[in-house]
This record gives sequence, C-alpha cells and structure tokens, in this order.
Amino acid sequence: MQLALLAIAYVGIEATDLGIVVNALGALGITFLPAVLRRDRRFTMHVSLTLWVTGAVLLHAAGTLGPYQTVPWFDNLTHATSASVVAAVGYAAARSLDVHSEQLRLTPWFTFGYLLLFVMAAGVLWELLEYGVTLAAVELGQPTPLVQSGLDDTVSDLVYDTVGALVVALFGTMYLENAVGERPASTDGRHA
Repeated sequence: MQLALLAIAYVGIEATDLGIVVNALGALGITFLPAVLRRDRRFTMHVSLTLWVTGAVLLHAAGTLGPYQTVPWFDNLTHATSASVVAAVGYAAARSLDVHSEQLRLTPWFTFGYLLLFVMAAGVLWELLEYGVTLAAVELGQPTPLVQSGLDDTVSDLVYDTVGALVVALFGTMYLENAVGERPASTDGRHA
C-alpha cells in the first residue's frame, strides 16, 4: 500500500498536480505512524488496525486521481472509512483511560456519546480546513490540494462521518461492556 501511495505521488509529480502529490505524501506519512509508535512509545498496533488505517488513507489518495470526480459515492465511502479510523483513535484513547485509571470509569453510554462527539468535532475541523485551503489556493491562484464543493458536500461529508463513527461507537461500546475483566480491581464502581 505504501508503494501504491508512492506511485500516486509520482503520477501527481508527472501531471504537475500539487493536490495529488500533497494528498499522496501526506497519506504515506500517516502509514509510518504505527512504526513510530512502536519504536518511540513501545506501543504495538494490531496488524488489522494498521491495515485499516493504511487502507483509509490509500482510498483518499487514490480518490485524487479521479474517483472523487467520476464516482458519485466515492467521497462518501472515504469519509465513512476515515471517520471510522478517527473514531478508533478516540476509542483507543478512551479505552486507555478507562483501563489504566483508578479514578475513572467510563460507562458504555458515555463512551458511545464521546465517540460520536469526537468524530463530529474532527469532521467539522476537517471541513473548516478544506474551506480554508480552498480559499487560500484561490487567493494564491494555485490549484487546491483539498476540494470543498459547497454546503451540500459539507453536510454529506458530516453525515458519512457520523456513519463511520456509529459503526465504531456501537462495536467499541459493546467491546467495552464485555471487557470488564480487563479493568484493575481497584475501580470500585466509580463512573464518569
């Protein structure tokens, strides 16, 4: 998948399309995060999670080659997939706090709501970034590496962000509810 991202960046260089190059190289950078976490933090990500993250960024980078413009549902797919990755990051943070804190107990319903809000906030920040980059590119007379197509596109993106968040929130909440045995014994029923 990393080679595919390099190939996409090469296509962007050959086509002198800054948007393709920036998106492909940014996605490539994200694929190195699991190795950095393993080396610097001694945190090992499961291979399926690494594949999930890499697959999501590869879909996005591949979309810049044309599917975003030619396949009507492609943007929705990438938003749902990317949102599920963002939700997984939020879930991992909450799960880490829940398991390793003696003062904190995250209930399944709190975790569910937190994940939805976490992804929605990230989605809104992404849409603001798209809008800002589009304005800056127009002002500088450059092609935009991110495309913000208007209010309908923004609302659709946020809806599919919510779909991705719901999938992870539902499965993450069920997992958290069933994994009580992993909790240190000293939590004694405190709730957040």
